[in-house]
This record gives sequence, structure tokens and C-alpha cells, in this order.
Amino acid sequence: MIDLEAIRTLADIPAAQARRQGEAVAIKFGDRETTFAALDAATNRVANALTALGVGPGDRVAVLAKNHDAWFALFFGTARARACFAPINCRLAAGEIAFILEDAAPRVMFVSEDFHGLALDAVSGLANPPHLVSISGENAAFEPLDKWLGHAAETPPADEPRMADHVLQLYTSGTTGRPKGVVLDNTNYRSFLEMASAVDGFAYGEGETVMIVMPLFHVAGTNVSFSGLAQGARLVVVKDFVPADAIRMIEAERVGHSFLAPAMIQMMLQDPAAASADFSSLLTIAYGASPIAEDVLRRARATFGCGFVQFYGMTESTGGGTYLSPTAHDLPGKLTSCGEPWPATELAILDSEGRELGDGEIGEIAIRGGTVMREYWNRPDATAETLAGGWLHTGDVGYRDADGFYFVHDRIKDMIVSGGENVYPAEVESAIMGCPGVADVAVIGVPDEKWGETVKALVVPAPGEQPDPAAIIAWARDRIAHFKAPKSVDFIAVLPRNPSGKVLRRELRAPYWEGRDRAV
Repeated sequence: MIDLEAIRTLADIPAAQARRQGEAVAIKFGDRETTFAALDAATNRVANALTALGVGPGDRVAVLAKNHDAWFALFFGTARARACFAPINCRLAAGEIAFILEDAAPRVMFVSEDFHGLALDAVSGLANPPHLVSISGENAAFEPLDKWLGHAAETPPADEPRMADHVLQLYTSGTTGRPKGVVLDNTNYRSFLEMASAVDGFAYGEGETVMIVMPLFHVAGTNVSFSGLAQGARLVVVKDFVPADAIRMIEAERVGHSFLAPAMIQMMLQDPAAASADFSSLLTIAYGASPIAEDVLRRARATFGCGFVQFYGMTESTGGGTYLSPTAHDLPGKLTSCGEPWPATELAILDSEGRELGDGEIGEIAIRGGTVMREYWNRPDATAETLAGGWLHTGDVGYRDADGFYFVHDRIKDMIVSGGENVYPAEVESAIMGCPGVADVAVIGVPDEKWGETVKALVVPAPGEQPDPAAIIAWARDRIAHFKAPKSVDFIAVLPRNPSGKVLRRELRAPYWEGRDRAV
């Protein structure tokens, strides 16, 4: 359970647990362990160092790194200083990171040694680049973290966080290729904390071990971490997901809980070590962020032998939405459902006019409640559209059955989810157009046993041209992050379009998804 009197905001977590069990291990990263008392002291040092720079409410603080134990003191310290933490997807290209930096305008950016070069490329053209601090490794262009912290005090700043403070800004890809900063405040996370311990998959016991493999620039990674620390659990943080290593870690660290993208589950099942591994410590595996095949889910339940919990939500809803509990997985006809609403969360199926539909009727899934974001940063029009009528419009089409379970049927926004990463066709199409030999292109997601979906480009060749698929893929990879680039290319004589000229992607997707139980 979460002590909601001691933990009013996320920034209160380190101090509350330090008072309760200061010498207990909060975070293990490789061979390094951090107690709750040490986390609290480091949090205050970061907060005081930021405050000394004049960083405060409304300011952004960025981080570009893979999962790292320093992330937690940086996050909690930023929140304690009443500023907003903005983690950046380290898989993005330099130009994409530069756009986010221009949009968020962080005062400081913390970077791990893996990405020193990428960070320097990203800031090279900025009029107001952030102060660069290295959290690991030496580089003359970066101030070392220890030096930056200096003699900052281990006592908290006097100015306490407010509920209206922006606390986390996570960037999600936009339908036009421009990412949007989802602004989550302390009110959003207060709602999350009030519900978390009552939701299977987020309810952890004090001292239980939670394995963090989802990236900490993703709402699944942050939320599992916040919920775990708030309940006094021990986090084992994984920098790079390797199936065999994850299997060994579950055994060696007696992991009780983890959140895994379906692609991770699939890769672990395919590893020979899974057949003989000791998974007896596992209590729950939560999954979500992308589609999962029924066969994979059935094999995973048999192999891991623990409760499985599916989550459906969005960054814009602080990850909240629906969940399919372990017992609900066994209910007839519910295995392909995304579950029932979280406590204190409303869901509805809306028609094109925003009217609520009845059971069995297909429409857009909408979410309402305290976890719904405040806004898209610097995007008032997009905010108004997404939050129209007081609902968070998910862009997903689905229905609700007579028992109150929700099912995702298809997407409105054509987003592709590959291995838990969001990819928007317009951005990929823009990257491909201009490639020699390409007259027209449409991008769709097609089923993939490993990643859930992968990106496929359907190309109309220029007259008299026979472009090489490998060359098209390479062209795209030079312009956007590799995970967004197509994995395959098919050729087509003409793209189907409606009278206004919009490509009919549903028609293009149909033959690839035929016979599949899940449409996304």
C-alpha cells in the first residue's frame, strides 16, 4: 500500500521511504546499490543544485540516457525543485532530438557517455543550448555530475512542490511527424498513486523486487518505477534488455514483478534458457504498449507460471485506462480484451459527434479522470482537439461488451506500435519521399511475431524505374530513427485514395491482417 499522507506528490517518495526504511535497498543497477536514505540525500542535492542555477517552476530539465540509477535522483530532485523532467528517447536521430530541445527549452540536459556525440550533434544548431552535464564518462564539452553537484546540501529546499507543478514531460510522436510534449502534473500523479496499489500489476509489497526493463523515457518504465518505490519495493534496473540476461536476473534477484512489452516476452520465450529457468519468484508480469498474439500469451502464462496483467492506456492518460486482471484472463471470451477501467477512471465509446454509444457499438475509445494530461506543451490546437468535450480522445476504435470489458478494434490515427515504440506513417513517408525511383509511398504496420507490428512501405515506382528495396530502407534510416524506418518494401501500381486524396491505409492493411484475432 502507498502511504498517501506521507506521499503527497512524487517528490515525497524518497523522504517518506527514508523515514520508514532508510537502510533498505531502493535501487540496484549492476553491482551498485542505493538505499532509500541515499536516494533521499541525492534527490536533495540535485534539487539544491538546480535551485542554485535558478531552475524552478515552469523550467524543463532534460535527460538523454538509457536506463541508469542516476535517473531517479535526477527526476526526484527536479520535481523537488518544482521543475519539470523531460526524458528524451535516446533512439531518436539528432535532428529529432534538436526539435524536442527547441520545444522544451531545458535549462540543463543530463547525458550518459553513450550519447555524448549524439547530444553534441543535437545542440549544435540551437540558439539557446542547455547546460550539458555528464552522468557517466568524461567529455570536455560536459560538466561531470559530481562537479556540477559540488557541495549542494542534502537537506530539502524550503519551497515545497505544489499540486499544479508540471512534473513530467514525455514526448510522443505526432501524426505530422512532429513530436508533442505530454505535460503531466502532480495532480495527475496523485490520481495515479491513489489508484496504483488497487490495480493488479501495480500493487507491490514492501521489499518485493521489481525489474525495470522498459525505458525510462516511456510511461510504462516511469510508472512501474514510481509505484514500486512508493510502496517500498526494490527496483532492479536494466540498462539494455537482453532476453537471456533478463531470465538470469529473474532467477538471481528473485524478481516478483515486471512490465514487459510483448516483443520482450516473445524473445524470452524463444531463448533456450527459458525452458529450465526458475521463475517461482514471479508474482505478476504486466504487459502492454503494443499488440500480443494469443498464442504468445498462452505460452507465456504456461512458461512463467505467474499472474498476467494487460494494460491499455496512453502517455496522455498517465498510462491509466483499462487493465485485464490475472483472473479475467481466464474468463470466457476476455483474453483478447484490454480489460475494465481503472478505479476512479471513466471510459466510453464515442461516435464521430462525441456522443456515447452503447454496448457492442463500435466507436472511438475515450478516457476521463484525474490521470488525463494537462496539455500538449506549446500545442493549444492539438490539446483542444484531443481533450474535446472533456474526454481524452485516444484515436483508437473499439467497443465495450455487456460485462463492461473493452476491446480495441482498430486505429483512427494509423499509428504503428512496433516493440512498444510509436511510429506514425506520415513521418516515415516524408523520410522516404525524395528517394530516387520513388513516385509515391504509403506506410502501414504489418503483423510481426517478434515486435507485434513492423513498418512496411508500399512504394509506387517512378515511371521506368525499378528502385532497390534495400536502398529505400537505407535512405529512410539516414533521415529518421532506425526503429521508424521500414523493415520491408513492397511495390504497388497505385495507392488507393478517397475523393479528398487521403490514402486508404485500411485497404492496404487488410490483406496482411486477414485472419488475425487482433486488429492492432
